[in-house]
Amino acid sequence: MKNMLKAVIAAALLFCPACGAASEGEALRWGGDSEGGFPYMFPNPSNTDEIIGFEIDIVNELAAYLGVTTEYVNNSWDNLIPGLERGLYDIAINGLEVTPEHEEAVNFSIPYYKTFLQLAVRRETQDINSLEDCKNKVVGTLKESYAQMVLEELGDVEIRTYIVEANTYEDLANGRLNAALFDSPIAIYSAGFNPDIKFVGPPIGEITYAIAVSKGNRELLAKINEAIVYLRDSGKLREIYDRWNLWSPMMATEFNDYNPRKVDRTRYDEWAEARGPKLTFGKRLHRYASLLPSFGRAAVVTLQVSVTAMLIAIVLGLALAIARVFAPKWISVIAVSFVEFMRGTPVLIQLFFIFYGLPNVGIKLSPFWAGAVGLGLNYAAYEAEIYRAGLMAIPQTQWEAALALGMTRWQAMREVILPQAARVVIPPITNDFISLLKDSSLVSIITMVDLTKAYGQFAAAYYDYFGPGIMVAFIYLIIGLPFVKFSRYTERRLAEQDKDGKKGAGVNIYRMNTRWR
Repeated sequence: MKNMLKAVIAAALLFCPACGAASEGEALRWGGDSEGGFPYMFPNPSNTDEIIGFEIDIVNELAAYLGVTTEYVNNSWDNLIPGLERGLYDIAINGLEVTPEHEEAVNFSIPYYKTFLQLAVRRETQDINSLEDCKNKVVGTLKESYAQMVLEELGDVEIRTYIVEANTYEDLANGRLNAALFDSPIAIYSAGFNPDIKFVGPPIGEITYAIAVSKGNRELLAKINEAIVYLRDSGKLREIYDRWNLWSPMMATEFNDYNPRKVDRTRYDEWAEARGPKLTFGKRLHRYASLLPSFGRAAVVTLQVSVTAMLIAIVLGLALAIARVFAPKWISVIAVSFVEFMRGTPVLIQLFFIFYGLPNVGIKLSPFWAGAVGLGLNYAAYEAEIYRAGLMAIPQTQWEAALALGMTRWQAMREVILPQAARVVIPPITNDFISLLKDSSLVSIITMVDLTKAYGQFAAAYYDYFGPGIMVAFIYLIIGLPFVKFSRYTERRLAEQDKDGKKGAGVNIYRMNTRWR
């Protein structure tokens, strides 16, 4: 057991990156979601290691005015405000809409952009020309957005919510939806280049974007407001919106700026070119090859979390199994309760609780350790049942023989029972690790960019879920195969040792007999 604990500690130190460490020097930590977030923030189609977007430009200008560097923290859009409350970053900016519900949780800066909702339908659709026409129809929109609130207030609408905007328009084009309702910038960049989709109806409502700051950080809020005023009055914000083709009559009224375009719409034209004719097979392969470094880094994150979580599950699961089978009844009841609770609640809820809930009682884990501990505790419950089955598979006569040779119960457990039980449980343990490897994709909800998150980012950026999906599936397969091979090797070795032990059973018993005299 001591050797096992040493191995766990060593492996944890090996596989755990420096998570949550404070950055050197003063930096503005900001949260956003780059998965499908065009034109707000998204991987550059020409260089996937770079995140671009009009809000990236705004953050850079803010940091330049404040004289600080920037530190980006990726988080899912619907978790940006909980992440801000948890202290993962100083500000959140990602098309966050100023709503009464949001204002209860955070403070907002003065607006940096105003827009409206745009209704989109398939090209051949004739019976939907306004929001009112969406009644008794299936409409897709962004989860927990102003558009969802508008549809709920309309009533008699089957609302389907998404966390990636591009997926909504894909479903619309494929006939799974009758309409899609999104903020105008999203509609322009996500559907404006799709020949199967058209925009209908007048502008709907008014949406205000502002930067979110935690309730207690009024000093930072004042600095952000000061910077936004400077960027607005100096014309830098107007230049950003011109480059991304986001200047509108509503913005002209908001900024009282009715002048002609100041700079070319270079960013918009680059996006239009990227959405141009379909790539040749060779260019598509070149694009896939360019994704390999990013997928490689994401695979390392997946492997680190999975291995650390499995080590936690193995040690804790063994302790739970021993406690359930051999400990006093009150300890056994605690072990059983833990196992049933962890197996009976979704791992996603457990991760949310550990990462976003525990800080309320002063327990703040880094994203890495929150993911590893959450998965480890969940899988420990399953491992405990596997080990219990292995322990119960050993005949009672083995205990009696070991104790008759003068062993203590602990010595009998360590020298006789556990080695035999290990042969029984190795196959299901390996199977559990493969399952955990796949379940590690859930850590993307707590700001970690693993393989699944990287897949979502690039697939949404290129509107291509086929090629990157095959690549990611193959990477998962490559990661899992060595552990499968190791399991089979271990099974063969244990089987050979078992045969040798049976051949020399008399000698082995004599040695055990003399060892514990």
